[in-house]
Amino acid sequence: MPRPALHLAVEIDGDGAHPAAWRRAAHAPGELLSPRRLARTAAAAENAGFALVTLEDSILPPGSADGTGPVGRIGAVERAAFAAASTSVLGVAPVLATTYAEPFHVSSQLASLDHVSAGRAGWVVGAEEDPAAARAWGRPVVGGADAIAREARDGLRVVRDLWDSWEDDAVIRSVATSRYLDRSRLHYVDFEGETYSVKGPSIVPRPPQGRPVVLAPAGLVPAELTDVALVGGATPAEVGAAGAAAGAPLAFAEVEVALDTPRETARERIADLERYAPWEGRPDRLRYTGPAAGLVELLAELGGHVDGVRLRPLVLDEDLSALSRLVLPELFVRRLAARPLPGTTLRASLGLPRPLSRFTTAGTAVPAPEETR
Repeated sequence: MPRPALHLAVEIDGDGAHPAAWRRAAHAPGELLSPRRLARTAAAAENAGFALVTLEDSILPPGSADGTGPVGRIGAVERAAFAAASTSVLGVAPVLATTYAEPFHVSSQLASLDHVSAGRAGWVVGAEEDPAAARAWGRPVVGGADAIAREARDGLRVVRDLWDSWEDDAVIRSVATSRYLDRSRLHYVDFEGETYSVKGPSIVPRPPQGRPVVLAPAGLVPAELTDVALVGGATPAEVGAAGAAAGAPLAFAEVEVALDTPRETARERIADLERYAPWEGRPDRLRYTGPAAGLVELLAELGGHVDGVRLRPLVLDEDLSALSRLVLPELFVRRLAARPLPGTTLRASLGLPRPLSRFTTAGTAVPAPEETR
């Protein structure tokens, strides 16, 4: 039985995956942090047919130590909210780490994003490994892989419970009884972890999706707490094996992409940027370099192993255009991928069920809102 069509995501932070990508950007330097630039990029991704964009982030600036690259970015949640307001179908998923940030605030930010986007929010679970992040937060350093994984796991549990702390029908807005809330449908999460505790409930009503879609690198947090595992490998078969081992409902392959353009080959473009900084390979990502047709074939092969891909373009202004013109249309024609439908939530686009609050009992369960198709 063939696998369903691939779900397509693209990372749109900064100017591209290469650390020197800003040198080939098509926009003026001052536009990188402008809302106009973000709106154009998000609209281009939506028009191309991507189901989801992700937005990298960290408490630390993204630039290199020598100051030759960009040295700042607007927060991913703020950018995601603007991208959501600039689009109508596209899913938006910022990276947020709970290593030092309060999970209570993270849950409120993401629930609010899901409300303003009408159910198109996702969350890429991150982790802060640099000790400088602790100094920026004014917190003790979380050191070691086990401690970092513990903070990610505990933070994710708290965020999910806070989303669930309002049952779907907690807001009743009864004029006759002058009651806005049914307080019996608000719940304390009563979380006790190794480094903090959270009482709850949330200050934001339950998100439209119940829980925004959670994406996480395979192995960072327990699979049963995630919706999408982000996996890598040296070959499509290795990627498929990593996806199967991850144990999450869906697995997305991480793929770095450098495409030939009408004026230069991908190798020439990379060589131009390598004069300034190396594009170092990572074991958790595939990398494709070459013509668009070859990428179509690679994605077709990946479609037999995983449920989706997250593409990381070499230079966003150059490669997103090539993806839009030469890659995604061919995938749609061959029915290897499908566009998200208007009026659907991100969960519906990805084929994920809408979860009930864990506090909901059989007697209080209400059906999910109908999707407009």
